[in-house]
Amino acid sequence: MDSPPIVISRDEVKRVLRYIDLIPRLESALAIFSRKNSLEIIQPLRSVIPLSKYNGFLGLMPTYMEQEGILSTKMVCFYKREDGSTLPSTQATVLLFNPEYGNVKAIIDGEVITAMRTAAASAISAKVRVWSRTRERAEAFSRSVAGPVKVCVTVEEAVKDADAIVTVTRATQPILFGKWIKPGAHVAAVGACRPDWRELDDELMREAVVYVDSREGATTESGDVILSGATVFAELGEVLNETRPALREKTTVFKSLGLGIEDAVSAKLVLERWEATE
Repeated sequence: MDSPPIVISRDEVKRVLRYIDLIPRLESALAIFSRKNSLEIIQPLRSVIPLSKYNGFLGLMPTYMEQEGILSTKMVCFYKREDGSTLPSTQATVLLFNPEYGNVKAIIDGEVITAMRTAAASAISAKVRVWSRTRERAEAFSRSVAGPVKVCVTVEEAVKDADAIVTVTRATQPILFGKWIKPGAHVAAVGACRPDWRELDDELMREAVVYVDSREGATTESGDVILSGATVFAELGEVLNETRPALREKTTVFKSLGLGIEDAVSAKLVLERWEATE
């Protein structure tokens, strides 16, 4: 096992990773995660090291899936940047190991993996209204996607009468309020991944049926859950396993913190697709 690891760049990940392949892999992985069987998966809670000098954190997300032959870890640095900063808010790398020998098989840029597995898990819809703290960023986003996009001046305008809402912000205080939300809407909350950060207010969190990717993660890392005192109704994997229902007639929140297993199966898929095209 002396061969050097394969290095797969951001552009290569973009070339080979497709939602049509990724979504079913993630569905299977989330179902496995929620069965809580250590013979199927070992995934400790994300370890986080504060980078106080730079207002950031280093997160380590290891995963072992014995039956799938996957051993991996994602290393991600994420920061609370000042408005207008040109520095990236996240940087991520995924390592894939040979679980038998322990050598590194692949070093994969994690930016696209993180974005795509998060989007897939959150089921972002094709038709979007978008708000950003700066209109320039909202307009740049609108130009980057296929399909109609309306740039809104306020959050309230963006979410009014929406059936599905996605929040992907670096907010530390609520920017989405329950009084604005149409009854029966679904909110996928992707940002605010620290216990003292918020995107959603107490009214929304307490009135909605709350789903998460991981109960342990949400009750340890999510300020939206911890600070509101909201009750977690189910993990997404429990819905996929049909052990908990999807209450479609109620307002729902999916609080997404991201799981190492999502990065692991995504990275394996990237490596498979990369090897198939070389």
